[in-house]
Amino acid sequence: MSCRPLRPAASFDVCDDQEYEVVKSCSLTLEIMQIAVSDPVLKTLLLPLESGLLDLPIACNGLFLRARQDRKLDELAVSELTCEQSFAPDKNALMSAGRNVHTEVKGNGFDLVLILPTRQRLETRTLLARAVSQCRPGGFVVACNANTEGAKTVEADLKKICGLDRSLSKNKCRVFWAKIQPDIVNDGLLSEWLTLDAPRPILDGTYLSRPGLFAWDRIDPASKLLAAHLPHTLAGRGADLGAGYGYLARTVLEKAPAVTGMDLYEAEKRALDLAEENLSAFRGKRVLTGVWSDVTQGIEGPYDFVVSNPPFHQTGKTERIDVGQAFIAAAAKGLRKGGSFYLVANRHLPYEQSLKAAFGTVDMLADKEGFKVIKAIMSKKN
Repeated sequence: MSCRPLRPAASFDVCDDQEYEVVKSCSLTLEIMQIAVSDPVLKTLLLPLESGLLDLPIACNGLFLRARQDRKLDELAVSELTCEQSFAPDKNALMSAGRNVHTEVKGNGFDLVLILPTRQRLETRTLLARAVSQCRPGGFVVACNANTEGAKTVEADLKKICGLDRSLSKNKCRVFWAKIQPDIVNDGLLSEWLTLDAPRPILDGTYLSRPGLFAWDRIDPASKLLAAHLPHTLAGRGADLGAGYGYLARTVLEKAPAVTGMDLYEAEKRALDLAEENLSAFRGKRVLTGVWSDVTQGIEGPYDFVVSNPPFHQTGKTERIDVGQAFIAAAAKGLRKGGSFYLVANRHLPYEQSLKAAFGTVDMLADKEGFKVIKAIMSKKN
């Protein structure tokens, strides 16, 4: 699938946000807020290396799965570090720091494999299995989780698949590691876990999805509520911000025949790849473009309408209202005058002030079951 600048296409093309000049829609305040967020899990992950607890070769070849950037990575006794990351904000931060970053790494024989497990257990078990299979005999697999996000469960899973050497607790997190010894590795479990996060049909084959994506095996109730309030009169060129595996975009295309095309913005490349498959019925009929992008850094445009169920978490369970506020700012910059923005959010999230500041008209369409659907119209005035 080709990556190219964001321009009209006859099919669903994926555009890497590195390949076009993004519109800088976030305020300096939001950028500072994002930079200031601490990452205790990553800091704790690096403790065994900083403390010299691992017997690593001088020319250590490392792999970092679900990698995130930290200046301390430069201080590690690792001569070559390959990072794997399919989430655009983390990928962009790693690339800005000059890291060697790939969406997926297939090689093996690494002396060291670092893992930052995700919140989804099937995906995490696959990450553990991949780490074990990509580490050389005698090498080390090191993982870390916050205590509140199942650290002991992930530690137990690593022990099941390859044994366990030691663990440490700090920063309300737990780091644990194992030296890979082939006679201890559970080959049956290894084989089973390697495919746990594979793409599969869901909802009686209506969509393709995979573990690790947001609401991966169901229709998220907030998105479902928003879909129910999208009018069939939508027309022209639209965008879906945080498109996931394509549910909202597909709903728009099925519901509104006057829509000529849509751009799907999604930070997680694994989700965007599945959105392409889930919108395959519209190939050659509508202009569809997938954009692997951090929406908080801006979108293209101008669009006639924008729909969004923005995330309010990035890493971990901490709420990040600045992310949703940045989505609102991006939508406002990307809409034409008179264009409409349809947003769904948890009822308690304080987005109304940001919406009123950015748009001419703001109306509540629904307030139900803990969610609110809001329609905002971009003023036609200068």
